[in-house]
Amino acid sequence: MEASLLNVKITFQKNAVEVDGNGNHKNAWADYYSCHATVSGEAGRQTSESEAAGTVADESDVSFTVRWCRKASVMDSTGYRVVFDGGIYDIVAIDHMNYKKKCLKFKCRKARR
Repeated sequence: MEASLLNVKITFQKNAVEVDGNGNHKNAWADYYSCHATVSGEAGRQTSESEAAGTVADESDVSFTVRWCRKASVMDSTGYRVVFDGGIYDIVAIDHMNYKKKCLKFKCRKARR
């Protein structure tokens, strides 16, 4: 993988349980790992929108390719998400690229807020 292709900075966040002063438990997202990545849209669907129940929702599909490292290799699609360019993306699938330990591809969808 060429270093010149890794032209954007992304941050992975991990879902964790926090306890407040009263002992209440709540879910919170904490920064886990930042790195450079290659971003690619999926076949023109990057700006797709859908209309459901009278609202318009952006359903952008984006793939982030990063170099393989231990922190990135242990991630899963349920407990992590990606922050890129002010947007939050849920991880749909992770491709380990034939398990050659060179790169990882995270297939993501823009999170609804």
